[in-house]
Amino acid sequence: MHNAAESPIPAEFEAFRRRAYHLTGLDLTSYKAPQMHRRLVALMARHRITNFADYARVLETDAERRQEFRDYVTINVSEFFRDLDRFGDLERRVLPELLSAGTGLRVWSAGCSIGAEPYSIAILLNELAPGRAHSILATDVDQTILDRARAGAGYLANDLRNVGAQRIRRWFDATHDGRFNVGSAARGGIRFTRHDLLRDSYPIGPFDLIACRNVVIYFTEEAKDRIFQGFVKALAPGGMLFVGGTEAIMRPQPLGLTVAGAGLYRKAGSNP
Repeated sequence: MHNAAESPIPAEFEAFRRRAYHLTGLDLTSYKAPQMHRRLVALMARHRITNFADYARVLETDAERRQEFRDYVTINVSEFFRDLDRFGDLERRVLPELLSAGTGLRVWSAGCSIGAEPYSIAILLNELAPGRAHSILATDVDQTILDRARAGAGYLANDLRNVGAQRIRRWFDATHDGRFNVGSAARGGIRFTRHDLLRDSYPIGPFDLIACRNVVIYFTEEAKDRIFQGFVKALAPGGMLFVGGTEAIMRPQPLGLTVAGAGLYRKAGSNP
């Protein structure tokens, strides 16, 4: 759905949204139409495609362009310890508080992209509470990018720019071509599986922490509400929702959340 105050959706774009759904499984009607229209026009311009009918034909016949489209729409951009200040807050305050119960944590990294986020959280948990049975569910709508995340290999130095040298030595294996693989010690307890936040039923928690960062930025308000409601149901009482810096929840209280820091929201109740 789109807001009635927005400009009407061009007919050719409406037709393209339906065709793209059949070709890729991505429901563009859950994204803000004006922003998505502008972004896709810019993407088409890279390939000198001037209309959506031609672009639909390209997506139908070219697997590489289809994958590029998925990456572009789902914003498959990530890096380890992205937004270092936020991860610092997670390390110094949030995770120690959640770990104070003395058990391993259950974490869901939703929209995990190339895997940098779940691996970053796994590193923190292994440093803060080694030996505990932590469980991290890492999901993404894009099977190709999910397979890459599961492999945990071939990361560039720029992907690790927020990781200190000591952590790199401890948790990563350097390859002969200057890339990095996640070491086996940081892989334990992570399960990768495909999940569509807009279409699939949500995993049964309770999760102590749900991280979904820089994923819903272009979604409609209706889609965001649906997603956040699903997260709240999956959170344990007192559990934390960790979102991106530009994805503030304007009215958290009706959802059963309270603000717990920058990009952090706590579910009502107390963690047993």
